[in-house]
Amino acid sequence: MALLEINNLHASIDDKEILKGLSLKVNAGEVHAIMGPNGSGKSTLSYVLAGKPDYEVTEGSATLDGQDLLELEADARAAAGLFLAFQYPIEIPGVATMTFLRTALNSQRKARGEDELSTPDFLRLVKEKAGHLGISQEMLRRGVNVGFSGGEKKRNEILQMALLQPKVAILDETDSGLDIDALKIVSEGVNALRSKDRAMVVITHYQRLLDHIVPDVVHVMHKGRIVRSGGKELALELEASGYAAYGQDAA
Repeated sequence: MALLEINNLHASIDDKEILKGLSLKVNAGEVHAIMGPNGSGKSTLSYVLAGKPDYEVTEGSATLDGQDLLELEADARAAAGLFLAFQYPIEIPGVATMTFLRTALNSQRKARGEDELSTPDFLRLVKEKAGHLGISQEMLRRGVNVGFSGGEKKRNEILQMALLQPKVAILDETDSGLDIDALKIVSEGVNALRSKDRAMVVITHYQRLLDHIVPDVVHVMHKGRIVRSGGKELALELEASGYAAYGQDAA
């Protein structure tokens, strides 16, 4: 069953069309990788799906588990089960990471008509999930991403994903700025969340991430649409030959 289905999606920002008829279908249990040169629209796709302001959808559709994503506000998309891990997670000074996590989790539970987690249950859950990702209690007391290294920021996002348990997770260049050790920890965290009931879309430039998070399907994106799809071997081919065959877009 398709958890995420996109048909003929066109989207613009500042009157410049970036997505030009993109179609994609991701079934439950699958991990899809989207690769492509700079400027091909990969990050724009993630922003449009998440509901970031300033992007205008001019044509096409996108559904999450049969629900029209484009009709929902960003917070409602999150409550419906969409999660976006940013390429560059922002810092939120003055808001403790624990406060942020609890507010996010309970607001989503409330939106779905579920009871909020009690403080003891929440603390137990965070301690369990954070331990697997090497996130210390000291990190959890700090402001969101404040003073975090690149690897710590990415691990913090995977912790958010582990707590929120989304239906569809979009990872926008989550390997950006990670050394090998951090990449391994983040990848293990992502792989632990693979599930027959969840779909993931991994956006990346590089094969190295896909050595750790092995995709079921690889897509090549070029000039705002998907121009080729294949198995995991397609990523190896791109690593060897680059994007010359598709024409390197301007960044």
